[in-house]
Amino acid sequence: MGRPRTNDETVKERLVVCAIEMLATRPRETVTVRALATAAGTSTTAVYSLFGGKDGLIGEVRNRAVAGLFQDVSAVPTSEDPLADLYALAAAYRRWGREHSHLYAVLFGGVQSFDPSGAVGTSDPIRPLLAAIDRALAESVLAGEATFIALSIWVALHGLVTLELAGALDAATADATFRSTIHATLRGWATPAVFRTLRHADPAGTSSGDVRIDRP
Repeated sequence: MGRPRTNDETVKERLVVCAIEMLATRPRETVTVRALATAAGTSTTAVYSLFGGKDGLIGEVRNRAVAGLFQDVSAVPTSEDPLADLYALAAAYRRWGREHSHLYAVLFGGVQSFDPSGAVGTSDPIRPLLAAIDRALAESVLAGEATFIALSIWVALHGLVTLELAGALDAATADATFRSTIHATLRGWATPAVFRTLRHADPAGTSSGDVRIDRP
């Protein structure tokens, strides 16, 4: 009879779960292979045999975060109004961050490199956002460079979600701030004709679906 396999999928999942929590709640330099193995109730050998080391395990955590965020934003349906779609994508991003706070902290908690001229992968969470922006540009709803429109939306969203996860905003304030901030960001990139016809008399009191344009 062969020796039982100890470094199986169950151990792998425990290591990933422990890594997510540890990376989100403590300084990265304290997240050692030994600390991870102890938290998961396994040996350091498991980290190396299953992931090739700590970097491989961290890479698995990041891949899981990217895949989860991409799945949620990709599930947002496309409508005839690209502006409403952009708002819906922003809402999906915020919802994922609040529902997966540890994964969000791992994905965006540290210094992230970003190359505006780099290629966008097929499973990159920013792809649905860029697609909606491209539609808005083609329909003369927004004006500007797609990458920087996307970055401005992301900056606004990341700031809000980070404050929410830190407990700096109560629920009502966070909801009102989200609506007004995304409205303002989209208005800032709107073409003059669309800017004049945007219906946002009271963005802090509107529902998440009340973002639309009247064609001039």
